[in-house]
Amino acid sequence: MKVTLVIPAYNEIVGMKEIMPRIKKEWVDQILIIDGGSTDGTIEYAREQGYEVYVQKARGIRLGYVESYEMITGEIMLTFSPDGNCIPELIPELINKIKEGYDLVIVSRYLDGAKSYDDTLLTRIGNFIYTKLIGNLFGFYYTDALVIFRAYKTSLPKRFNMTKRRSILYEKIIGKYISWEPQLSVKCAKHKLKIAEIPGDEPVRIEDIGVISNTMLPKSRIQHYRSALAILYMIFEEYIKGRNN
Repeated sequence: MKVTLVIPAYNEIVGMKEIMPRIKKEWVDQILIIDGGSTDGTIEYAREQGYEVYVQKARGIRLGYVESYEMITGEIMLTFSPDGNCIPELIPELINKIKEGYDLVIVSRYLDGAKSYDDTLLTRIGNFIYTKLIGNLFGFYYTDALVIFRAYKTSLPKRFNMTKRRSILYEKIIGKYISWEPQLSVKCAKHKLKIAEIPGDEPVRIEDIGVISNTMLPKSRIQHYRSALAILYMIFEEYIKGRNN
């Protein structure tokens, strides 16, 4: 089975230069960079390295996936962040695990001693609450239902009707604040697909190394409060739809 490595990026030149050389091209069959409109040289660097680059038209990782979905050539897609949060050396283990026959395999930050070094108290509590909520409502008890670092059958987003834009109102209020990883976790649990997790630490973002902070507030560029509300909306929408949708 062919594998496509999908890497969303937005002004990640520092992380890209550190992380991408650690990814061996023979691990996968296609590397696709989905860029959100970088102005720091990320696009130019990616093209210089020979990576396939798609510059998205709309804001948000979810719509980046939607716009570029038809460009994915692998039967398996693996999503990965180039900012330092994902450990590249875990990619072969992740691929081997999904080739055992799983529909979805997640690199969990909280399984078997794995740890997130990027968490704040706020994000740790949020991840715990949402992961437990998804397990209780949909029947698969993940340890990490939200993380981007995962592999799954490329056909699943289309099967679950996730590859289309929704209403203008939805995209403005919900869509740009949520990627499709949490929804994919919910859908796979609802449909009783074959799911697995492997442990993997989440290092600090490259650009945050050396920054000392004891605050509860997140350091990243993610708008956590709006993302939290968007995830909550998605969970209850999926619950209301029932198990057949």
